[in-house]
Amino acid sequence: MKKRMSFSFEVFPPKAEQSMEPLLDTLEHLYAYKPDFISCTYGAGGTNVGRNMEICKAIKESGKTIPVTHYTCIGNKKEKIREELETYLKMGVNHILALRGDFPKGWQETRGDFDHANELVEYIRTNFPEFCIAVAGNPEKHIQAGSLKEDIAHLRLKQDAGGDYIMTQLCYDVKNYQHWVEQIRKAGVTLPIDAGIMPVLSKDPTIRMTVSNGCSIPKELAEIIGKYGDSPEDFKKAGKEYTVKLIYDYINMGIDGLHIYTLNKWQDVADIIKNAGIRSIKE
Repeated sequence: MKKRMSFSFEVFPPKAEQSMEPLLDTLEHLYAYKPDFISCTYGAGGTNVGRNMEICKAIKESGKTIPVTHYTCIGNKKEKIREELETYLKMGVNHILALRGDFPKGWQETRGDFDHANELVEYIRTNFPEFCIAVAGNPEKHIQAGSLKEDIAHLRLKQDAGGDYIMTQLCYDVKNYQHWVEQIRKAGVTLPIDAGIMPVLSKDPTIRMTVSNGCSIPKELAEIIGKYGDSPEDFKKAGKEYTVKLIYDYINMGIDGLHIYTLNKWQDVADIIKNAGIRSIKE
């Protein structure tokens, strides 16, 4: 990120009863774009962590790019954290996105040894200095934060605890993103920013993801929802065009990294990348 804008993807593991083959096939297609890394999530409360490890291991063994594992505070005690981080390192996985994590339904606390992400970051930095640590940033503030200032204060704590760079939550409102960048810089947050792009592919998931995360739906996106909401094919076409424009807007702002949430849909992501004129940022 100090030399050029990074380019990366996010995938998520299939459910335990589902085959790994479709995702492994998706990864092969994503490797063609020579991403700097591919991050892999796991479910709320640490579900699917075994599948997460399988995927990170497969990415590592491919030799094509760097795997970045997500890791949360939810339900995790220090002993378990230590064991799992040691397992990742043995697999050659030394990049991590340290998160508090979303509370599973009915939970009001992490039920682990750490209540906040900065505590997890500090633990990793102190005990596992081998890791490159990403932390989450919310351009429109975390939905549970009382104010943007409060949320930025937590981001500063994560930086000071040892975070290396910021990976952002989805944000369709570019003006809100610009304002957030100005505010975090004023607060002394100097970490590079990896901007997360959520492709607009279908109506209901787009609405659900924005609303559940407390994110804005700008006028242009609202018009696409209103105009094409009843026509999935037309919506996807317009949504891809909107996503390409969003990528241009972010690149023109001088972001340090472009991180595409693939939703495990490589064909749609390939269309977006092609229309955005991106072959490989490394070239």
